[in-house]
Amino acid sequence: MAPTAPIDTSAIRAHTPIVISGPSGAGKSTILKRLFDEFPDKFGFSVSHTTRGPRAGEENGREYHFVTTEEFQDLVDRKGFVEHAQFGGNCYGTSIKAVEDIAEKGRICILDIEMEGVKQVANHPTFPRPRFLFLSPPSKEVLEQRLRARATDKEEAILKRLKQAEAEMDFAKSKDAPHEKIIVNDDLDKAYAEVKEFIVGKDA
Repeated sequence: MAPTAPIDTSAIRAHTPIVISGPSGAGKSTILKRLFDEFPDKFGFSVSHTTRGPRAGEENGREYHFVTTEEFQDLVDRKGFVEHAQFGGNCYGTSIKAVEDIAEKGRICILDIEMEGVKQVANHPTFPRPRFLFLSPPSKEVLEQRLRARATDKEEAILKRLKQAEAEMDFAKSKDAPHEKIIVNDDLDKAYAEVKEFIVGKDA
């Protein structure tokens, strides 16, 4: 295989990405929707790659870049992903090129990823260092209440999410975690104000 030219990351360096993580039920989706609504031209989500097939209504390059297992592995081998993982027998990954595409539009790329992805991003050999933020529920008990209130998951799924949440919260507080700030979402307006200040600044 011919050597691949390194991906230009100059735009990423000029628009430092934000990595936001936190357990399911911490409120990430709600807060990020609010942020995008308030600043529609400032942020963007990268389009991930996946080896799963498109679902009804999905379009290649919009929801995901749909690729074969061989194409995905080729990107892995070329260090083309900033983070990647496997779920339910399918591979998912965020390519450096996808983040660069957002940055070239003059926008800050928001990466909403889980714990293993955070570790990969923090230790990537060539990806420009992003800023890391962790959104935490007030307690494991409150998180359990939120997950049960959704009434969308079976008991087994809830227990699995709670176990994963405990691991993520413990990691965020450890010395190995790259997070610059941990924000506790015990009040949505207060948590959003803190997230906005971290990402945009006090004058926003």
